[in-house]
Amino acid sequence: MVIDLDGASTGELVSALSEIAVELAGRSAPESAAACMGLTESLAASIDRTESVIAGLVSVVDRAGEVRRWGLPSIQAWLRSRLGMRDSRAKERVTLARQRHRLTELTGRWAAGDLSFGYAATIAGAVARLDDADCADAEEVLLGMVEEGFSAGKVASFGRRIREVIAERDGTERPDADSRRGYERSWIDSTRSLDGGRYVKGWLNAEDAAIWDGTLGPLAKPAGTDDRRDLSERTAAALSSVLSGGHKATKVTVICDLDTLTGGNAPARLTDGTPIPAVQARRIALNAGVSVLLLGKGSLPLYLGRTERFATPAQRRALEALNPTCAVQGCEVSGTLCEVDHVSGWALGSPTDIDQLTLTCGWHNRFKAAHPTRLHVTRTPADGRYIYRLHPPGDGAASAPGRPPPWLQAA
Repeated sequence: MVIDLDGASTGELVSALSEIAVELAGRSAPESAAACMGLTESLAASIDRTESVIAGLVSVVDRAGEVRRWGLPSIQAWLRSRLGMRDSRAKERVTLARQRHRLTELTGRWAAGDLSFGYAATIAGAVARLDDADCADAEEVLLGMVEEGFSAGKVASFGRRIREVIAERDGTERPDADSRRGYERSWIDSTRSLDGGRYVKGWLNAEDAAIWDGTLGPLAKPAGTDDRRDLSERTAAALSSVLSGGHKATKVTVICDLDTLTGGNAPARLTDGTPIPAVQARRIALNAGVSVLLLGKGSLPLYLGRTERFATPAQRRALEALNPTCAVQGCEVSGTLCEVDHVSGWALGSPTDIDQLTLTCGWHNRFKAAHPTRLHVTRTPADGRYIYRLHPPGDGAASAPGRPPPWLQAA
């Protein structure tokens, strides 16, 4: 394969790089460990430059709003569903794409191979909530730290208090507590872990911090002399107590087979799809009431015909048990946060019956109403779930204007 680097288009270069990657992935690593170290460093540097190119491409896609034409609610949803990224990695790439135009020196050094992806992502994250003037100062300070040999982790630590670092460098008075972080509003970031837990980080302004202290402070005190939890663990328990309503009853739906409750090993799951080990599901069942969820006529009013347009709480409970996420393939919005959707459309005569309903996120519910020809609907025989698959824009599989969508014609 011969490539004219000067005359090749961006598309041709990307195709050539893809072919090289396929060939390289099929080869075995050299036997020499020293050679492998050198190749790893060289390849990692090349990947960092490639990440710089990706940030530029994602930036164009983001500014044009192209993902919405493909039925995706956000640039981050595109990176997760189409590229298979974890949420934290998708956030990094979105931040880099949106900050690169303000970080001109960083962008140039990154593209030239003088800066790694890790440093670039760290600095972009640190300046994301700063105005343009503070962003320029922060870029200068943090890149200076890179030159001095600070690790990416240490740069990230300074980035979290960048306003104070700038003030210390310039010998100016430290900003007041409300503004030194450079945030106008409180914020919380939450990332799901592989075991179903959640990492949380954020910052509260003075007013919200006072509410936090006043609400959680009394609840986070030691329960007694035998309480061996540290303050962080007691605070987490206090927050859970407040979120669950304290002494009020909290509804948590655990979905499992009868075989699991009677000693089987099949895992149960929460309504958002989080798996629950069989042993833990049985322990939950022993300490809570168990109600049978029947997907049909009988103890729950699941078939309403055309007498009611909106689903009942019982119908929603059944749908949440069936649908851990939005019905659109690749959409990760939890079913508990979705809207009830008439599969064939209420305006087109669909009844409010449990076997004619599913759950879609608010964005895809509106997208389906505005672009009915852009979806193909199938139903899984095993559990009766509906799955919506999106057609690309301009796909010939979509119906001509004025004609019913394919799934209504088939029905």
